[in-house]
Amino acid sequence: MNTSDRERLLGGLYGLLVGDAVGVPYEFHRPATLPAWDAIEIAPPVGFRRAHKVAPAGAWSDDGAQALCLLASLLEQRRLDVDDLGQRFVAWRDTGYLAVDGLVFDVGIQTTQALAALRAGVPALSAGPSGEQQNGNGSLMRVLPLALWHQGDDRELVRDAALQSRVTHGHPRSQVCCALYCLWARATLSGASDAWGAATETLRSLCHDNAAWSRELEEHVRPDDAPQGAGSGYVVDCLHSARLALLEPTYERVVKRAVSLGNDTDTTAAVAGGIAGLRDGLGGIPSRWLDALNGRDLVDPLAALLRASGN
Repeated sequence: MNTSDRERLLGGLYGLLVGDAVGVPYEFHRPATLPAWDAIEIAPPVGFRRAHKVAPAGAWSDDGAQALCLLASLLEQRRLDVDDLGQRFVAWRDTGYLAVDGLVFDVGIQTTQALAALRAGVPALSAGPSGEQQNGNGSLMRVLPLALWHQGDDRELVRDAALQSRVTHGHPRSQVCCALYCLWARATLSGASDAWGAATETLRSLCHDNAAWSRELEEHVRPDDAPQGAGSGYVVDCLHSARLALLEPTYERVVKRAVSLGNDTDTTAAVAGGIAGLRDGLGGIPSRWLDALNGRDLVDPLAALLRASGN
């Protein structure tokens, strides 16, 4: 992996975290109540009724913390160890592990249920709720570090994307979305001209003999549909909302468009920002946002290990 590829790799990691941090103050707001695009910043305009008033300025939310839990586990275990990952999630929730200033906020309902199961001794692969109505975006929001770290083939990447989802989100739809997103990230990093299309065709071929996955992909995820989204917490809408935001030509505009959709702004911006960071590289992220990102003492050592881990 050359220097340019490593910078794009770091662009993906910091792109996720910065997108998350920019989106945090605007969460739960309807699009009509948000500032104009040029006023959307990591610190909201004076007088704006920000969400999560207890959150430290410039902090990532549960999205970024869980993504760092995944990255730390991968780097230390040198493989996807879902039991280790589950315990890191518990440590995040209970002690503030990899949360900025140790402060945990904005914990999803499904994740809360899964963590309770883990504490009760349920195996990690059985902990995530798996009903059809339990397809929030909580495993999608954190999965990007897997694609950044992974050196296996596409089938292995898809398998691991699904396994990490099952720790908190067990339904096949969530697993398929995580798999497609990881393939999208890989194709973006490789410089594919149509990274989404390449990822879609790869996943179709890999789940050709898996009727349940094929049905989820074609009937519910519907990757051939034109990009559109409402910025909601539903995993499919979150994925397509990120696609919509990625129509913008720069990292900054991608994140601002993601936030402008309203609702689950931090997650939409994290999911879109990770891909935009891979596309545009670390240098494409505005320096004022990187400088304002809180928790650099937590992420920078992990980023250095990730950068060194590539071939």
